[in-house]
Amino acid sequence: MFKLFTANFWDVTARLILRNKIIILVGIVIATYLFSTQWDNMRFTYTEANLLPDDHEVNVTYNNFLKTFGEEGNLIVLGVKDSSVFTVAKLNAWNKLSERLKKHEGVETVVSIKDLQKLVKDRANEKFRLEPFIKDSIASLKQLDRLQDELFNKYPFYDNFLFNKDTKTIRSAIYLDKAIVNTAARKDFVVTVLIPEIEAFEKANTLDVRISGMPYIRTLNSQNIIDEINLFVIAALLVTSIIFFFFFRSFRATFISLVVVCIGVMWTLGILGILNYEITVLTALIPPLIIVIGIPNCIFLINKYQHEVKLHGNKVKSLQRVITKIGNATLMTNVTTASGFATFILTESTLLKEFGIVASLSILAIFILCLLIIPIIYSFLPFPKDRHLEHLNKRWIGGFVDWMERMVKQKRIAIYTTSLILLIASMIGIYQIKISGSLIEDMPQDSDFVHDIRFFEDEFNGIMPLEIMIDTKRKKGVMKLSTLKRMNALEDLIIETPELSKPISVVSLVKYSKQAYYNGNPKYYQIPTSQENSFILSYAKNSTSNVDLLNNFVDSTGQYARITTFMKDIGTDKMEAIEASLQHEIDKVFPEDRYDVTMTGKALVFQKGTKYLVKNLAISLSLAIFLISLFMAYMFRSGRMIIVSLIPNLLPLLVTAGLMGYLGVPIKPSTILVFSIAFGISVDDTIHFLAKYRQELQANHWKIKVSVYGALRETGVSMFYTSIVLFFGFSVFTISSFGGTVALGALVSATLLFAMLSNLLLLPSLLLSLERSIANKEVLRKPAINIIPEEDEME
Repeated sequence: MFKLFTANFWDVTARLILRNKIIILVGIVIATYLFSTQWDNMRFTYTEANLLPDDHEVNVTYNNFLKTFGEEGNLIVLGVKDSSVFTVAKLNAWNKLSERLKKHEGVETVVSIKDLQKLVKDRANEKFRLEPFIKDSIASLKQLDRLQDELFNKYPFYDNFLFNKDTKTIRSAIYLDKAIVNTAARKDFVVTVLIPEIEAFEKANTLDVRISGMPYIRTLNSQNIIDEINLFVIAALLVTSIIFFFFFRSFRATFISLVVVCIGVMWTLGILGILNYEITVLTALIPPLIIVIGIPNCIFLINKYQHEVKLHGNKVKSLQRVITKIGNATLMTNVTTASGFATFILTESTLLKEFGIVASLSILAIFILCLLIIPIIYSFLPFPKDRHLEHLNKRWIGGFVDWMERMVKQKRIAIYTTSLILLIASMIGIYQIKISGSLIEDMPQDSDFVHDIRFFEDEFNGIMPLEIMIDTKRKKGVMKLSTLKRMNALEDLIIETPELSKPISVVSLVKYSKQAYYNGNPKYYQIPTSQENSFILSYAKNSTSNVDLLNNFVDSTGQYARITTFMKDIGTDKMEAIEASLQHEIDKVFPEDRYDVTMTGKALVFQKGTKYLVKNLAISLSLAIFLISLFMAYMFRSGRMIIVSLIPNLLPLLVTAGLMGYLGVPIKPSTILVFSIAFGISVDDTIHFLAKYRQELQANHWKIKVSVYGALRETGVSMFYTSIVLFFGFSVFTISSFGGTVALGALVSATLLFAMLSNLLLLPSLLLSLERSIANKEVLRKPAINIIPEEDEME
């Protein structure tokens, strides 16, 4: 009954398409226009990808920190490592650069060497006051030498903040208005103000200025994502069109296919706009993905049309058969591919959900476009000439098909042995896979801003903020001497950790106050004793000079304090070890009943997000396998066929995972997509092969060997064609400047190549070896869905 409905459905669909050609084309044009009006709603991401659910404990902790202290990622740093900067003219120019930047809208404040102030004891009024190191500008070398001596030798409070006393590297800190940090205004400041100012300064003073900080990194990284969308789309169109032309040797067929996939890309961008999703490093991959997945649809449809034309010479009948015969097959394969992507929707990560929704909708959209546009356009074109059909007679692929048949006939043991060796080797490799939670690892490693990140890591031990928030559970509890001592003990551990920078907190200010109380003697830069504390506090209470300094490290109630440090770009294993070490010290120093201490910051949030994704990888892949197994069970009505079909599709995934272990490619947000994507695509070949195999069984009166070899010869060529397109199509991503995208492209390409060989060698071998278990009445049952129509079976 269902089978009859399906056949009637496609007959009706074919008639509707071919009888309403103009209306459909006009509808596609209108739909494309409407989608294009939504492009303005596309938003390019202004923050790092948050891989965790909004209600995850790590996100909740981070958001609580932001509520207390505000946006932490608003710092841009400028640095110079050049001895010539310590000349009167150049140091004055450096300070004037900061003064100019202060005047720009969107800048909260700029702290340069000129802005540094000494905390000085005022005995007469029993208070501290601030005096600038540089009052106006530096007028002489003597004044410059005195400044260097004071900064590098007498005031440890500022060491590793605006200078490195060992390497004489200096830097300035630009604090952006927190309101613009995660908006388009940040990009405007960086691109139109900051970069031109720095370039002009460099040219005028022959100095190499390094720039870093999260707002700057985010801006340039986002711009790279935007640039690569265009690059990927052009490269995917070029590569797939060249391969397509190589197969068909027809400019007309190639042009039609390009038109279809270009419209598909326009629809994809429209879907992004309608849903108001941000374009991230993941969603940026979808437009070229649609090209790569859409071209095989075009190959199936155009190839079938040309076969039909050559068979009976009736163009209208050929177009109708293209829809009725190939429509069902392409629908099934596109549904399975979309299912691989759609499993990400069931994860709790917003980033993956958005990727899964847009990708699965776009795949179904490109199927509809192929099914509508290709038959309609060919209905308007003249009858194909002989040169358009020449590719159907090519024999060069015959050698490859003969080799496959020989292998399955004569080398079945070798195929099983090779598969077993690959499986064992892969399992060993899988245990060597590492997890990466680095924000910087996937960024373009050859770009100037990544080189600058490395520069600041070497000079100031990192730029990735790691925050520790201390809740004393009572107002003004931070300034209690017992709290300060506990914080100091934790800071000592941070200082001893080479991957972390010198911490910044109220503790440093209290130490600086003691130094000032003892007339600036640097040996008194330490936590005061309880007796000293009362004297120093009396001075501090009379002072207003240090209130602004306190605001960044203690909240208005005095209940919460923060310790800020910066982390180098390190692997997840090291990051977890540092986190464990800090947590151990926190547990030891801060009693739980009196303090609530939490660690957070962008570095930690990203690392936790990656770990979360790894857990979700197993879930999403299992869901993909389960959904596709259900689909195949419904289609073939055979439990045994499900097991046989899954083996050649799971083996390539294991081989790829093993390769990742051996090659040192870590699991990270980009590479984690490989498995679900590859499984969803590779299972298409299995469906085609098994559908043809079942047809051959019926045609050959259940002669297993004849049926397997017949299916191998029939489907081998089309599987080879589509696999080549997909292999080179996904290889396009290897031209990316993002390491994760390169790995994604290479791994999916390799997986699909393994999957093709597995489906053409291992699958038929299994069918032959298990013929007594499989070739029975269970397979003889009519399938719920006929991939290949009965008319083909009779032919």
